[in-house]
Amino acid sequence: MSKKLVIVMANTDPRNGEELGAPIFQASVAAAMEYDVQVICTATSGRLMKKGVAEKLFVKPGSPKSVYDFIKDAHEAGAKFYCCSPNLDLFDMSKDDLIPECEGIVGGAYLIEEIMEDENCKVLTY
Repeated sequence: MSKKLVIVMANTDPRNGEELGAPIFQASVAAAMEYDVQVICTATSGRLMKKGVAEKLFVKPGSPKSVYDFIKDAHEAGAKFYCCSPNLDLFDMSKDDLIPECEGIVGGAYLIEEIMEDENCKVLTY
C-alpha cells in the first residue's frame, strides 16, 4: 500500500496569492517523490477549482507563472485535486465549471474516511 498525503486547503484564501504557493508546491514535491497526493480544496480555496480563477492569481506579483500553472505542474507530477461539494453551491459552480485538473467533487465524509481509515495517510492543512 502506498503512502498517502492529503493536503487540505481550507483556510488558504485565493485573494492572497502568497498563501497559495506552499500547499501547491508541496503537492508537486510529494507527487514527484511518488506519494499518493490528494489536494482537497474546500471553503474559500474551492474557488481555485473554478475555470478562470487560478489563471488570474499569482503567488508573487509580476511572476510569469500563474497559480493555475502551479496547479498544472502538480497535477502533471501526479497530485490529484478535488473540490468539496458545498463549494458548488457557495460559488455558483457546476461540474462543468471545474478546471480539467480537478479529479472530481467530494464531500466531508470522503475526507474524514480518507484520513481515519487509511493508516498510511498523513495530512497537511492550510
